[in-house]
Amino acid sequence: MIQQSLLDLWYGFGVAFQWHNLLWSFFGVLVGNLIGVLPGMGALSAISILLPLTYVMQPVPAILMLAGIFYGSQYGGAIGAILLNLPSHPPHAVTCLDGYPMTKMGKGGTALGITMISSFFAASVGIIVMIFASPLLVEVAFKFGPTEIFSIMLLGLLAGATMSRGSPLKGVAMTLFGLMCGVVGTDVNTGTIRFSFGLIDVSDGLELVAISMGLFGVADFLMSVNRMTAIGGGMKLRLRDMRPSRAEMKEAFFPMVRGTLVGTLFGAMPGTGPTITTFIAYALERKVSKTPEKFGTGMIAGVAAPEASSHSKTQVDFIPTMSLGIPGDAVMALILGALLIQGIQPGPQLITEHPDMFWGLIASFWVGNVLLIILNVPLIGVWVKLLRVPYRFLFPSALFFIAVGVYSTQNSLFQIWEVLAFGIIGAVLMTLNFSVAPILLGFVLGPMVEENFRRALLLSRGSMTVFVERPISACFIAASALLILVQLWSFVRKGKTKTSNLLRQVPEVEGQQE
Repeated sequence: MIQQSLLDLWYGFGVAFQWHNLLWSFFGVLVGNLIGVLPGMGALSAISILLPLTYVMQPVPAILMLAGIFYGSQYGGAIGAILLNLPSHPPHAVTCLDGYPMTKMGKGGTALGITMISSFFAASVGIIVMIFASPLLVEVAFKFGPTEIFSIMLLGLLAGATMSRGSPLKGVAMTLFGLMCGVVGTDVNTGTIRFSFGLIDVSDGLELVAISMGLFGVADFLMSVNRMTAIGGGMKLRLRDMRPSRAEMKEAFFPMVRGTLVGTLFGAMPGTGPTITTFIAYALERKVSKTPEKFGTGMIAGVAAPEASSHSKTQVDFIPTMSLGIPGDAVMALILGALLIQGIQPGPQLITEHPDMFWGLIASFWVGNVLLIILNVPLIGVWVKLLRVPYRFLFPSALFFIAVGVYSTQNSLFQIWEVLAFGIIGAVLMTLNFSVAPILLGFVLGPMVEENFRRALLLSRGSMTVFVERPISACFIAASALLILVQLWSFVRKGKTKTSNLLRQVPEVEGQQE
């Protein structure tokens, strides 16, 4: 079986290296990378714009181009998140937490280098998983019904709520605020419009891109509006500055591996989306780190883990999309639509009926990721030079691109007002030392938690025991309960420590008074 898979992969490289397929793959990677850097523009916008082009293309180059746009924009989004605190793709909001502080410390080149290495490593692992473990992952995916998905989403919410710096209670409060934002709009089960306050523009819910750009990009701009100097004015522009040192690579290695495993696991689950993957990878690193309080100040692990998880999930996402016809997110749904436009029906028979497309696509992942490295190594200096732009020019220019990018998603001016509103909210919360990242997590997971919870209860006729009767769900529920107990124990222990310190200070003060 392994020998046959290697022969099929060799055949796929033959398809991917055909000159017209290679050119379309390069075109997709180039467009995705450039659009990913632009604030508010992500893979969804780029694929939506170029989807009509596939009508007149052959099936194989069309899919290779769209796939190149997908993972090219992943890396491009990391560039904006690290250098400018602008997550053009919502999963990169987590990268902002430590990537942008690294830039302000003069280590933006190192952060980009770590991102490039993590992305290539995670993508390679994801491709290998696609080749050898697709049947196993498809079988695992079938075991995840609404009960299991609710349980794992609940664990993700609890882990993300406590991942922020400072008080866990503030993290929980921000997650609840995100949950409240997530339930705005039309209820998927009853069709009732909820919490819209009479605004028809929010009947479909708040826009994820608008919230992420407002909370991270615009909020940071408002906090730094009086800055006169450039962000990275003293940053070196030599190519070797993006090469991490041996100590930095050692620090990034295990987070990179753990992030890759998280992304691979979630990539097999249809409908989970990439944002939860990066949040859980980041939360996991904070839990296993010996210095969790340093996260958010420029930790390499805070960049390596979420970026690795994002890129491994990007590759593995193609397994349920192509083998089951179940897209993992909106981008995968567009690629699924492109397959249907070409008259190709995704499913278990896709590999045997269209081997040139399936194996050519897998081989193009490796080719495309090598092209990304070749493309971005000389462009690193260009990206870092963005930080030399005076802030009085950078600020209005970034706001302009944010407005254009957000408007292009739904052609709605209302969403630009959403960006401004959440930018102001984010700036106020950051002033009060609240972390805004859990808001985004709560917004993304809230509707999924509610939908799967209600669906599970409908299937079990209202019995809550279904969540502990199914083994996979019971494991995740137990992990959630353990996480709550650990947080409570930590809170009580800190309270006892503070009390004992105060009691020690009382005799010292009395002695001084005497």
